Amino acid sequence: MFHRPLRRPLAVVSLLALADYLLWNWSLGGSHDILALVAGLTLVPLLIAVAWLLFRGATRLLADAARRTRAQPGGRNRSAARTKAGRSPAGALRPAVAARTNAERQAVTSTGAGEASTQASPSSKLAA
Repeated sequence: MFHRPLRRPLAVVSLLALADYLLWNWSLGGSHDILALVAGLTLVPLLIAVAWLLFRGATRLLADAARRTRAQPGGRNRSAARTKAGRSPAGALRPAVAARTNAERQAVTSTGAGEASTQASPSSKLAA
């Protein structure tokens, strides 16, 4: 059998709760005690499900709004703002880092292995 998930569960559960409420109200007025009991017992879980789906939808909307404002401060994204401000993007720093590490390797090989272990790296100088 072809199975397709529900697209709008809030609408479906809300319609079920409304129909159950109308059935419960009609059965109370028409002296249908068993039907009123069953409809009343199923109404509570349906109302809880509607409240839960409303809560989930509201939190999803808030999360999406927060994500949009964080992704585009001032109407532009951060990489466009960084390049327009004259700063280079993070990818442009990689050749400079690679050149520095190559220079450090050459210094280590020229000074010897014993002296390389005693030589402090620039990052350890910053940490101290």
